[in-house]
Amino acid sequence: MLDMSGGSVQPSLSAQDVLVLAQLVDLVRTGRATTRPELEAVTGLGRKVVTERLRDALSLGVLVEGELAPSAGGRPSRTVGLRSDAGLILAASLGTGECRAGLTALDGQLLAIRHINCDVSEGPGPVLEQMDALFGQLLHRHGRSRELWGIGIGIPGPVDFQTGRIVDPPIMPGWDGFDVRAWFRDRYDTPIWVDNDVNLMALAEWYRGEPREGRDLLYVKVGTGIGSGLVSEGKLHRGDTGAAGDIGHVRITDDPAIRCHCGKSGCLEAVAGGWALARRLTDAARRGESQLLARQLHGRETLSPQLVGEAASAGDPVALAALRESAIAVGGTVANVVNFANPGVLVLGGGVLRNRDEFFPEFRRTVLERAIQLATQRLSIRTSTMDFTEGVIGAALLAVERLFHRDALAIWVASGSPRGSALRLHQPLAVTAP
Repeated sequence: MLDMSGGSVQPSLSAQDVLVLAQLVDLVRTGRATTRPELEAVTGLGRKVVTERLRDALSLGVLVEGELAPSAGGRPSRTVGLRSDAGLILAASLGTGECRAGLTALDGQLLAIRHINCDVSEGPGPVLEQMDALFGQLLHRHGRSRELWGIGIGIPGPVDFQTGRIVDPPIMPGWDGFDVRAWFRDRYDTPIWVDNDVNLMALAEWYRGEPREGRDLLYVKVGTGIGSGLVSEGKLHRGDTGAAGDIGHVRITDDPAIRCHCGKSGCLEAVAGGWALARRLTDAARRGESQLLARQLHGRETLSPQLVGEAASAGDPVALAALRESAIAVGGTVANVVNFANPGVLVLGGGVLRNRDEFFPEFRRTVLERAIQLATQRLSIRTSTMDFTEGVIGAALLAVERLFHRDALAIWVASGSPRGSALRLHQPLAVTAP
């Protein structure tokens, strides 16, 4: 076995040795134990075994020694930590009209980020080519000296997490059944994970949002579409088939005229989503109800959600009224989720943050009015604190968590790198990781 710099370690690690090595790396990475005495106490293993396996991890370049820990009365122990610079993670978050891609270290810290406008309605081939071009730029400028260890990708539609396939996405024509993982696997010899974008935004806010409270977190995205993600005890709740959190298609009205992209009627997204507001205000502009909206529409077939937001920011009464109605509709639906899931933190994110002065107060008031007192008495409600990077950071954290899950570590840690282990790492793990 070779380490990251071409050195060698003991060639005779048994399967049991590898399992112990993986256990120690997992404990160190998550911060549950960062010194030899702590590792001995948590695992119940003897000093010799812990010392030998840590030596292997250090030689492989997976862990690195740190500073001396404060003394507890005897000789101080040196800390150990994850060697975050051993490899790189590519991460991307795709929206209906934009794509953000980033490069991170193995601890999920963002090293570089890029953003482009793109249109998911163009289909998976053209859009993923644009995402791949961003990946290429990031690796060319910032990743030449280190190995790529994994890729995480967020998609604005339902995703079968185990296969990486998109399932009947309402606002992504031509994507149904498309295998995003396989598309990138043909281009990169590295493990790849694909998930719903809002799930990854929720994961990022739980780990990196401010303040970090460590309580169950419900993230609600209101943009062109509407969705939510729930992190409970540090783990994403995806449900049985990955559909958990798709609140945009909760039916909130029996009006058959309110048709949704999903093919049903009365969905929250068809009432309060960005595309629904744009459609409604396009009609208002044509009727002459707002001079500002009419000017925005001039020369266009329809308004965009961005133009609606700009009109609201400019104080247009028609746009402001529509935004408040949307906030009430979303807040009423989320209040039901709060009653059911009882999160400690509720985060509002998505494009609507560009108009938070108009939307957030109404959203918050509605949630507090309609949810029961027991569910709201300790509920913290805030906007996202990550400046629209939460999708990228969440995608990176997903890849990191999957790579360093104990069962995954047992697959690759003895070789010092996950490259070449993608197919095995894509299999379901014994215990679900975030």
